[in-house]
Amino acid sequence: MVRVLTARRAFCRRCSKDSGSSAKRPNLAAMRSPRMPIRSLLIPSQRLVFAWIRAYFPVGDFAYYVYYPASAADGRQFAFEECAVGRGKEIKCVIWDLDHTLWQGTLLEDETVHPQPGIREILTELDGRGILHSIASKNAYEAAMDQLRAFELDHFFLYPEIHWNAKSTSIARIQKNLNIGMDTLLFVDDQPFERDEVESQHPEVACVDAADYRTLLDQPRLNPRFITADSHRRRQLYLENIQRERDEESYDGPKEEFLADLDMHFLIAEAAEEDLQRAEELTVRTNQLNATGVTYSYEELDAFRRSPDHWLLVCELTDRYGSYGKIGLALVERQDDYWHLKMLLMSCRVMARGLGNVLLTYIMGEAKQQGVRLRADFRKTDRNRMMYISYRFNNFVQVEECGDGRTILENDLVSIQPFPSYLNIAVQ
Repeated sequence: MVRVLTARRAFCRRCSKDSGSSAKRPNLAAMRSPRMPIRSLLIPSQRLVFAWIRAYFPVGDFAYYVYYPASAADGRQFAFEECAVGRGKEIKCVIWDLDHTLWQGTLLEDETVHPQPGIREILTELDGRGILHSIASKNAYEAAMDQLRAFELDHFFLYPEIHWNAKSTSIARIQKNLNIGMDTLLFVDDQPFERDEVESQHPEVACVDAADYRTLLDQPRLNPRFITADSHRRRQLYLENIQRERDEESYDGPKEEFLADLDMHFLIAEAAEEDLQRAEELTVRTNQLNATGVTYSYEELDAFRRSPDHWLLVCELTDRYGSYGKIGLALVERQDDYWHLKMLLMSCRVMARGLGNVLLTYIMGEAKQQGVRLRADFRKTDRNRMMYISYRFNNFVQVEECGDGRTILENDLVSIQPFPSYLNIAVQ
């Protein structure tokens, strides 16, 4: 008989530290506090643990703690194992150590090193799911990159951090360069000290022992519900953006001239059925330029798309380097005398291009043309302050505070910001 107990990872980590034990066994007395009740389930066989976990605890950022008799002679003695991390936010980037993690051996000490068995297949599969890869390794940069090139693995990794500084610092730099949340990173390392150092500075980062690297493809947070065309191209989208940034840094002239030289085309269209998977993905993945933080399922978005009382818009951006993909989404509820903007989000990839307000400007113009007032929902999260600033910049004022955490804003549409002069707008 196996007992599985679950609690949120951050709480379990705190309970373990409070217990004063050097082992990872959580303090069960603390875990049973009213502030964080644990969930418990008896499972008849250890072999069935993972299947039952998926069935009974499918959501939430849970850590699963499995207890089973350490010996048949004394059923009161229990062994402890943290076996999986449940579905919280989807992981957007896996950050790898190198020595004894990505490859077998120590690069600067051993005569030769070899890739871990199956590592190429794991990197390829995750890349195809739209999950990025980076490196945080204490190593000699040129030697490490030469070895990655020799293994023909170097192309997978964005913004590799290979030096002798703390890995928590490396992860902070990677997070900043990718412009994604700390809680969407997963760090793989063979050294408990390195994982503990990262957890102490970035408790939101999921840390995995390199010995468990073969389990990554089955982790719920690494299995997005849909894999879209944008998912397949995600690494390429970042590479194109890196080239844009390099060219912008070397451009000798005003920023507006560089932006005009990009030949940007912004397409706004009513969402079609083939857009819905990417639309759902945007609601899940977009945090900074997201007015409410509310996620919508494929089925909900399809219902809005079909509804005569709603307007579901998607937008796409291209320039001379390529396509940014589908980068924006809006949901408008249309009444006779007013429109209500229930959702507005833009990918963080467009922030540096000054395009965060384009879709909003378009909706404001259409509402004014129809002679209706425009309202908008805003729900504050820990990361979407930029969206509130965008609403205020566009002359929205607060008119109501709702009990569910929403703030309702309204715009009299007297003054509407023009589209950027360097942008080509098309509406389908």
